[in-house]
Amino acid sequence: MYCQYIPPVAGRPYGRGVDNRDEVREFLTSRRAKITPERAGLPAGSRRRVPGLRRSEVAALADMSVEYYAKLERGNLAGVSPAVLEAVARVLQLDDAERAHLLHLAQAADGSDALTRPRRRTTRQWTPHRSLQWTLDAITAGPAFVRNGRMDILAANRLARAFYADIHADPRNQANLARFNFLDPASRRFYPDWELFADMAVAILRAEAGRDPHDKDLHDLVGELSTRSEEFRTRWGAHDVRRHGTGTKRFHHPAVGEVTLAFEGLEMAAEPGLTLTIYTAEPGSPSEERLRLLASWAATEEADASTRHSTG
Repeated sequence: MYCQYIPPVAGRPYGRGVDNRDEVREFLTSRRAKITPERAGLPAGSRRRVPGLRRSEVAALADMSVEYYAKLERGNLAGVSPAVLEAVARVLQLDDAERAHLLHLAQAADGSDALTRPRRRTTRQWTPHRSLQWTLDAITAGPAFVRNGRMDILAANRLARAFYADIHADPRNQANLARFNFLDPASRRFYPDWELFADMAVAILRAEAGRDPHDKDLHDLVGELSTRSEEFRTRWGAHDVRRHGTGTKRFHHPAVGEVTLAFEGLEMAAEPGLTLTIYTAEPGSPSEERLRLLASWAATEEADASTRHSTG
């Protein structure tokens, strides 16, 4: 059990949008603190009382008044034009994921996202189309699965179910990658680069909080993790966001040992907010051979389970 915690994911309804001023303020101030005068092309000067740029410096570089930028940094993004947002993003040197996050925060504050996204107070039970499950099952050389922005695994092929056996072994994980990462001790073994996976998990959740501020289940998940994990709570306060599109990761599977896999994350056009992730190993590598062993093991386990079920 854990105490109820109300996380600063998004605020209460405010006008047409949501009152996400705390989220906006903390995001902008945290990005400003990361930009040194040298990075911005300004002289360092002396006796600087704040890390990073001053508000006045951001305002000057963005070609706006200090008063107006101070209003933005207090969290008032409702009605702000795309040109102003782009100027702020340019000065704060936001990457693509951070720019998208700022835009989502502005849309939420303005209420413009409400025109295209229904307010979700409870989880909609999502069931994959038969064709999607067929597609996943047709991928046999690597784990493939569908997740949402909360990092719930919603559908998977046989190899992904075997690959993430540790996550499914404990029902308290609820097939959620972030909950497994921070609350299940098995994650420390499964992820040799645990700190990297922890950073990525929080950054994905933070981006989702900006994209869909009405998701009550996301609020609840962040509250649970914040209450039960200091490592999550510290990372959540950093306001880092990222896109999880492609790269390479190391894992240590209890059945086959260490594998290094490349991944591609594909946004699902038919289901906005869901991502199809496919892992593959370098051809001819030890990791590829270990995936083959895992696939064979998974097929045997599935056949044995089917036999037990039919004779039970």
